[in-house]
Amino acid sequence: MKKLPLSFPRLSNPLLSQSFFVFGARGTGKSTLVRQVLSREKVLELNLLEAEVEERYARSPQDLGREVRARLARGRLDWVFIDEVQKQPKLLDEVHAMMEASDTRSVRFALTGSSARKLKLMGANLLAGRAFVNELYPLSFLELGKRFNLDEALNWGTLPRIFALVSELEKQEFLRAYVRNYLKEEVWDERLVQNLDPFRKFLEVAAQASGTILNFSKASQQTGVNDKTIKKYFEILVDTFLGFYLEPYARSVRSQQLMTPKFYLFDLGVKRAMEGLLTVPVAPKTIAYGRAFEHWVICECMRLNRYLRTDFKFSYLKTKDGVEVDLIIERPGRGPVVIEIKSGERIAEDACTSLRRFLKDFESAEWRVWSNDPTPRMFGEILAQYWQDGIREIFDVSDA
Repeated sequence: MKKLPLSFPRLSNPLLSQSFFVFGARGTGKSTLVRQVLSREKVLELNLLEAEVEERYARSPQDLGREVRARLARGRLDWVFIDEVQKQPKLLDEVHAMMEASDTRSVRFALTGSSARKLKLMGANLLAGRAFVNELYPLSFLELGKRFNLDEALNWGTLPRIFALVSELEKQEFLRAYVRNYLKEEVWDERLVQNLDPFRKFLEVAAQASGTILNFSKASQQTGVNDKTIKKYFEILVDTFLGFYLEPYARSVRSQQLMTPKFYLFDLGVKRAMEGLLTVPVAPKTIAYGRAFEHWVICECMRLNRYLRTDFKFSYLKTKDGVEVDLIIERPGRGPVVIEIKSGERIAEDACTSLRRFLKDFESAEWRVWSNDPTPRMFGEILAQYWQDGIREIFDVSDA
């Protein structure tokens, strides 16, 4: 098995052979990551969250080129780090120009962003493949190691800031503030919507729908805006890295397959804050716990796929008569892994019922039930295993 790096606290590992982006929601640790990976380099840093810095480069983006050339004239400069570049997308034109200019070609650029939507709306120059793209998420159980606690993760999520807070009240206040700041700084200040009130109501609806098959008509009725606007709202969450789609399985297995995607929020603590349920614990052996556990496992797989560059494809499968497979992982050059996710601590053969309905529909598949049961068991062709062991096996990783 590959060893996860001991000296690097995050699994996201940007390659330093050329410039790179790090995209991710606010609070995931993008700035910290970049400073860590560039700690031995000569770096010019611009933090566009600082009003004075943003204003300067809004007035004169060309100042960036002048400052880089001045630094080069005075001595060595390896990297330019621009934090939250979506605040001033025009700077990307300056970056592109410097990448091609003979006198600045040696300098590389590290660029972070929490909104791909702002860059898209502005028609921003994304450097035509000259910068690798990385993404950063809340902390994985592999990154947390011995600090990981499943019940804590399901209740409070795993944004890095959460682990500096002690009391439940502090965690509640942090997550409430996170949602308020998202509405103000990412949505309203960036003019992603014209009216904030329906979008604020939509966040609660989206949180309640997280982990379920999208129903735009139902969300429209609950929010008071039309289906087209609801679709735009979901796209805003995806483009600001607060959520992602889990697509239906693309290949035809049954003629009655549902073909609408599911939607998942990126962090369970933020989800509970959006729902207004931070004071209601996610208790084991409840329906809410089971749903949160499934949500957590799917988020973990999506994160690790990006970090470890495995190029897996993820989907779910559900028939119109209600038979469902929670997760299908398609791996390049290998058969799919078909997975049922259960939160129980003691798995019996009846946990395999849904999977057995599809045994004849997949060729060369591996069959898994992932749960909180620490004892692996075989039920015919189906392996029931502890969820952490299953993820380590599929992604071929260990803790150290």
